[in-house]
Amino acid sequence: MNFAFSEEQEELRRSVRRFLQEKSPSTEVRRLMETTEGFDPAVWDQMANQLGLQSLAIPEAYGGSGFSFVELTVVFEEMGAALLCAPYFSTVGLAANALLSSDDESAKTDLLPGIADGTTRATFALTEDSGQWDVESVALSASGGPEWTLSGHKMYVIDGHTSDLILVVARTGGGVSLFAVDGSAPGLVRTPLATMDQTRKQARLEFSSTPARLIGEEGGAGPLVRRTLDLAAVALAAEQVGGAQRCLDMAVDYAKTRIQFGRPIGSFQAIKHKCADMLLEVESAKSAAYYAGWAAAEDSDELPVVASLAKSYCSEAYFHAASENIQIHGGIGFTWEHDAHLYFKRAKSSELLLGDPSYHRELLAQRIGI
Repeated sequence: MNFAFSEEQEELRRSVRRFLQEKSPSTEVRRLMETTEGFDPAVWDQMANQLGLQSLAIPEAYGGSGFSFVELTVVFEEMGAALLCAPYFSTVGLAANALLSSDDESAKTDLLPGIADGTTRATFALTEDSGQWDVESVALSASGGPEWTLSGHKMYVIDGHTSDLILVVARTGGGVSLFAVDGSAPGLVRTPLATMDQTRKQARLEFSSTPARLIGEEGGAGPLVRRTLDLAAVALAAEQVGGAQRCLDMAVDYAKTRIQFGRPIGSFQAIKHKCADMLLEVESAKSAAYYAGWAAAEDSDELPVVASLAKSYCSEAYFHAASENIQIHGGIGFTWEHDAHLYFKRAKSSELLLGDPSYHRELLAQRIGI
């Protein structure tokens, strides 16, 4: 195990950072978050065609580049730092991992190449009104077979209103199962939701006898869903690390240049303590996220444990860094014109996404047998 990234991985980081500096500056983030779609299709195509980001961790057999989750960790970290407005987390972090976790070779052969080349934007629909990220809460029903239809609704579906492919967790007579639904399928009504974090769009999906394709075996989606959520938690933890580091950088830079009482505010002990605490938490969050990324890449038995550990710790570290960033900036940090509130809102929404820290600590305790 080596926690140092290779030169190739660092070059990937530099390439993604340069791309995001050009394509996702604060002005563009603010423009896109005011739109219903929430992303720029031209930038999405460039991500696929110029950088190959959508195909990065998809095996070559399905049209991908065949890299590991470690490379994905690097990419998600940079995207979190830039607050990229694009359906990358929903498509790659959730949907692609759900398909890759399935043993349905036909579905993987049919659906993954479109994700890899950027022509298919996908998402994963699990949560319902309760907002619980577990299979026990699934009430949406599927009937039929082999011609399946779905009836019910899903809530808080990330990028659900713009996705071409929706992987839906539904309950059949045989148990919880996974289905693929075309974004333009009859009987599907998609309604964008008003969210606190405007940089990550969500939607309500209503299914009325909507045709669907069964992925894998009927009633066999439980382990697949749990693994998908673990991998998504690792990806989200990496995003949170990127955002937390950016908050720390913003706070330190401001503390060096803001003069009060004839000296930089960073020279005052109270500000020093805040920055030191942020640094400690950000570096610890990096260790947790990087270890989880390694576990995902190696398909380690530790993945369920370290995924919940990383998600719980990185959630709190990011939210604390975003809060302290506002405090250090003082009055300007509370204004709409400053970017601090964008990171604060992303930190809060990410803290709740996939389950809050308390939920993941409970999962962690169960998984280690406490």
